[in-house]
Amino acid sequence: MKFEATEQKPACFREGWPGQYEVFHWFEFVCGIPHPLFMISTCKENGQPNACLHSWSSFVSDGGGFYAVMPGLLCRTHTYQNILRTKEFCVNFLCYDYFKQCQRTIVNNNYETDEFAAGGFTPEPAKTVSVPRIKESFLSLECHLVMEKDLSQQGTSALVIGMVQAIALDARHGTDVYARYGRDGFMFNIHQPQNPSNGQGNLSGVGVIEVIKKYE
Repeated sequence: MKFEATEQKPACFREGWPGQYEVFHWFEFVCGIPHPLFMISTCKENGQPNACLHSWSSFVSDGGGFYAVMPGLLCRTHTYQNILRTKEFCVNFLCYDYFKQCQRTIVNNNYETDEFAAGGFTPEPAKTVSVPRIKESFLSLECHLVMEKDLSQQGTSALVIGMVQAIALDARHGTDVYARYGRDGFMFNIHQPQNPSNGQGNLSGVGVIEVIKKYE
């Protein structure tokens, strides 16, 4: 037996905070699909570094390039406006040990705030873009904007695609390739998975990958 649904949201799905189902579609909470968690670094117009905890993304390539495909960027945020203005950003992956520091940038995000300092992060010069990388990251991607689009046409969030110009990978994670997974590697966002029959389950989680098989 399977739960099946169309666009009509069940009455048992009630907002956990005002506007929840304007920012997110209720399907997202039923599906509970995990996505990598990372920090986007940009520069504000006043020169202060900006850091944004983000997810809902994938990283794809073909012979023509490697791309960061990032939906779900809220149009009202500094991050989105900075990317449109400068056409540059960095994607910074940190392990779970830095999760609380990442969260600090959510509540300390005024225009005048140095959000690297607010999160306790160290700025590191990038090679191909003018925005700083996060030194504590085990992997950083330097990106140039190639496309942005409001998928729903409601002015709430946008898809941003950046072409990766350069990467910086921690030496240990390069030598021990599976160090990128598990507790010392990529974090994943488990966004409030809910029971479709009654709408219960409003807590998000953070996960890591357990490699259960290596194959050719």
